[in-house]
Amino acid sequence: MNRRIKVHGKVQGVFFRKNTQQKALELGLSGWVKNEDDGTVSVEIEGELHSILAMQSWLRLGPPNAEVESLEISQGQEQGYEDFMILQ
Repeated sequence: MNRRIKVHGKVQGVFFRKNTQQKALELGLSGWVKNEDDGTVSVEIEGELHSILAMQSWLRLGPPNAEVESLEISQGQEQGYEDFMILQ
């Protein structure tokens, strides 16, 4: 299962990507996270549904210094990622 998520709010400059990577690996998810030019963070995750739902719940809060306003969630196509990467 694959989900693409765009996170809106104060989500850059607060270690959002590193914390997202740590949480994804903890949940056994693969995919990537990256900062976007518009100030949002994009995340693509693959894995079991229960882990994806847990990650979505975590993303609604983010790490301690983040201020998440909203998530845009869409179904994606499975890519077969083997790891969870931070993209530039």
